Amino acid sequence: MKYKRSERLVYMTEYLTRRPNDLIPLTTFVNKFNQAKSSISEDIRILKEVFESEGIGLVQTTAGASGGVTFIPKITKTKAEEIVDHFIEELSKKNRLLPGGYLYMSDLVGNTHVMDEISELIVTMYENKEIDTVVTIATKGIPLAHAVARKLNVPVAVIRKDNKITEGSTVSVNYVSGSTRKIETMILAKRTLENGARVLVVDDFLRAGGSINGVIRLMEEFQAEVVGVSVLVESKDIIDRVFTDYTSIAKVANIDEYNETFDVEPGNCLEFFNKG
Repeated sequence: MKYKRSERLVYMTEYLTRRPNDLIPLTTFVNKFNQAKSSISEDIRILKEVFESEGIGLVQTTAGASGGVTFIPKITKTKAEEIVDHFIEELSKKNRLLPGGYLYMSDLVGNTHVMDEISELIVTMYENKEIDTVVTIATKGIPLAHAVARKLNVPVAVIRKDNKITEGSTVSVNYVSGSTRKIETMILAKRTLENGARVLVVDDFLRAGGSINGVIRLMEEFQAEVVGVSVLVESKDIIDRVFTDYTSIAKVANIDEYNETFDVEPGNCLEFFNKG
């Protein structure tokens, strides 16, 4: 079958965006379309220009016998602001406030479109960190962790609070919950994470930071390096947080359980884009 350039570009776009951060040999497209490398290289140049001008991501090429092309998801500051504004709009809707000052977010966490958008923002902030694994705590952080991991092309490690027979041998640590001040336990299967891995921790809600502190301690047991922590929402009203090095998509403040009111504002994630 003889492919037109327009047809090749459609196929290559779909192929690359389904395999983010994966080095694709040029021969993959050369053999598929029965075209010379020079023609495929010109196709890739067109994709590169369009992807970068439209804020879709970066298209990087590597020369040599083992070279190829890699699609790296990366959004612009304008796109990041749109994502944050949309998330804040959804989060600000009434009847989200729960007892204890928590917010109902299951509908947002379960919305694959919302998680996909936010994962693009998070990946842009951490794309240069050479991440090996995305780590999260069961259960609310799992959808976002999988969305982020898919764009980074890395696995997900899920930390649990109870032991599962299907997990095999596990490593556990005790930590003090920042909100309840109770001693709790978190567990991760030994096979889930390789020693020395570089990990990005993702979670849904950050209050005092006790759980994140526990994750960091657990990662130390694996000799893993935490290269970043990112959360969907943080509570702005907490001033004695035990962990402060993180990014957030949104902040909630002035929580009034009696009147069922709260305020939502952008998190600190946009500071990353302001630096650029």
